[in-house]
Amino acid sequence: MHANTNNPHPTAAPTSSSASTSKALEFLAFKLGQEEYGIDIQKVQELRGYDAVTRIANAPEHIKGVVNLRGIIVPIIDMRIKFNLGTPTYDQFTVVIILNIASRVMGMVVDSVSDVITLTPEQVKPAPEMGSVLDTEYLIGLGTLDERMLILVDLDRLMTSDDMGLVEKIAA
Repeated sequence: MHANTNNPHPTAAPTSSSASTSKALEFLAFKLGQEEYGIDIQKVQELRGYDAVTRIANAPEHIKGVVNLRGIIVPIIDMRIKFNLGTPTYDQFTVVIILNIASRVMGMVVDSVSDVITLTPEQVKPAPEMGSVLDTEYLIGLGTLDERMLILVDLDRLMTSDDMGLVEKIAA
């Protein structure tokens, strides 16, 4: 044990994974309907306004289409349609979050983006099973910060899930 209290960076207990569980996590906070969600800021490549998309025939309804982002064809997913949050409106507040997940670039349409929130592991509570629009298997948990509560989405699991139809599973 370290008795030295002057050290501003105490060494964390060794963990089996390379990611330290004791450090704060940064989440990009965004709104879908009345709820506030958070996603790992490290998955976010950039934020853009909503532009017209090119529809793709026979794509699932939640895939609005694709855009050409500096030569990369990027599928655009409207999370409001995916989570059945009523009829989406597209206005000056509508934001497309460009994500980089499983070495694929994709866009996620949300109502608005508010800020980046830093949460300690203690501020992240497990999500209760409550049959919500978002299956709890796609949640990291609930982030609490003062009076705010963010639904923390596990983007890797959500975007690579079969029902998204975006990232092909690699055959064994």
